[in-house]
Formats: sequence, C-alpha cells, structure tokens
Amino acid sequence: MTIPGSQFQSRVSRRWTVIASGLLVLALALVVIYTGPAAFYSPIALVVVAAIGLAALLFQVRFRQDLPNIHSPLWLNVLGILFALASLFSNSLRMTRRMLDLVAFAAVVCFGISGALILQALRRAVRSQRTAAIE
Repeated sequence: MTIPGSQFQSRVSRRWTVIASGLLVLALALVVIYTGPAAFYSPIALVVVAAIGLAALLFQVRFRQDLPNIHSPLWLNVLGILFALASLFSNSLRMTRRMLDLVAFAAVVCFGISGALILQALRRAVRSQRTAAIE
C-alpha cells in the first residue's frame, strides 16, 4: 500500500540531501584549492576539515526521513566547537605551539567521537530495519 504524496516527499527530501552534500563538497574543495600546501601542516586546517566532515554527517542525519530519531551528543559537539574556537584564536589567547596542537587535536577528537557515535546509531538502525523486514 502506498501513501499518496509519499513519492513526492521522498524526492523533495532527496533533493535537499543532494544540495546539502554538494554544498559541503564545495566547501571542502574551496578549503583544499585556496590553501597552500604548507598550511595543511597547521592544526587549524585539520580542525576545519574535521568540522566539515561532521557537518556533512549531521546534515545527512537531519535530511533523511527514513531514519529513526538519531541525535549526536550535544555536549560533545559544543566542547568540540569551543576547542575549535580556542585554536582559531590561539594568538589572542597567547597559546604556545604545543598547546595549540593539543587544543586542535581535542577538537578533532570531539568531532570524530561524535561522528562515530552517529555512524554506530545509523548502523544499528539499518540493521534493525533489515531484521524487521525479514520477519
């Protein structure tokens, strides 16, 4: 049994997913194109790439309607954003190079753990949907 209009909603949802993915790929491409090779040794570049990756994952979860209610840990994302802001303003905060590396690494770890938790929840949701469909 099909629900009238469900195909239209699926197309609209898919369209926004594709648009959001395209914008994130464009952002990542701009970072890579307009950044010199030496800048990729900077911890800030690592933070930017990790933040773009997490944003892509969060957009995917946000725009997919077929997923159950999956959320990333808010406190972990806020902590990652605070670490990222601290690394961006490291000169104003008078951080040493070692402290800058540590703060940037902490931001990337927060974003990575948050992304891993989301991916684990997605895998569980897909696995449970498959077992429900088989039964």
